Amino acid sequence: MRILFQTIRQQFLEGNDLVLVSIIASSGSTPRGAGSHMLIGQNGRVAGTIGGGSVEYRAGLMALDILEKKESCEHEFKLNHEDVENIGMVCGGDVTVFFQYLDHKDPIIIEIAVTAEKLYEERKDFWLICDLRTVSGIGLYNSAYGLIGNAAVPSSILSSLSVRPCRHRSEEYDLFSEQIGTSGTVYVFGGGHVSQKLVPILASVEFRCVVLDDRPEFTDPALFPDAAETILCDFNHLDQSISITDADYCCVMTRGHAYDTIVQAQLLATPACYIGVIGSRAKKAFVFRRLVEEYGIDERDLERIISPVGLEIKAETPAEIAISITGQMIKVRADRKASAK
Repeated sequence: MRILFQTIRQQFLEGNDLVLVSIIASSGSTPRGAGSHMLIGQNGRVAGTIGGGSVEYRAGLMALDILEKKESCEHEFKLNHEDVENIGMVCGGDVTVFFQYLDHKDPIIIEIAVTAEKLYEERKDFWLICDLRTVSGIGLYNSAYGLIGNAAVPSSILSSLSVRPCRHRSEEYDLFSEQIGTSGTVYVFGGGHVSQKLVPILASVEFRCVVLDDRPEFTDPALFPDAAETILCDFNHLDQSISITDADYCCVMTRGHAYDTIVQAQLLATPACYIGVIGSRAKKAFVFRRLVEEYGIDERDLERIISPVGLEIKAETPAEIAISITGQMIKVRADRKASAK
């Protein structure tokens, strides 16, 4: 979604109007594609996707017509078997798409795009809210920034926004909300072979990654083009480089037992939501013993550490291990979202 906002800013600077095409619901059930978006300009799709196939094609044609009429609208598509598979629905049905006309002269859209970029940089939780009853009603909400835009959103809706895309309907309003920015960073301790495979996979599923190592050659940004940041640090004093919150994930894969131990001791003093450590069960037992005997860690606190890290898929290569870790983190993230509803 960040790329879509960046594209909106660039297209507006070039004087181009756009249509934001979003899957908002289906009749009878909600598709997994709810919250999928694409941008359509006068020459067709410029960014994003709503699943491909004939629905995306038909939606693209409708969006071109909307660009001419300069009016937002909603449309329900009947799905065939191929459409169902493209969008990712569990069963058949219809899918509802909202076409939001974006006028490049509208200062509100520019303000929303600029604010969204700030919120992405600041790693804040925020929501996009579309007013489905107006021609151009759209808003951005963050608890600190408040509601930005021209969507009329009751305070009761703002106070109950979900991490999942949601349509809010009553006689007074018809709104679609979606959380498009989330707090939280994955801190990867150690820049070795597994980390070099892990970071691009995590980034591909929208985890923000920061890599830390005490060796300059392993914090070279060229090794981690998908990382938000690489940090040359002192593993003995992590607090000098980062501040870990309860929304953050930690993956420990340094070059040895000694560093793994001191890093884990410090991480257990943070509220990190996930602490995963690479290594064998024998290594785990050795390190845990040191944490208790030398660092005074309570054995109950050791239950926070997942080691060996990753799903049990018999992973052996760095790439396979990276996939198993990513799968586990996706599950943790999904469970956290579900519990936050």
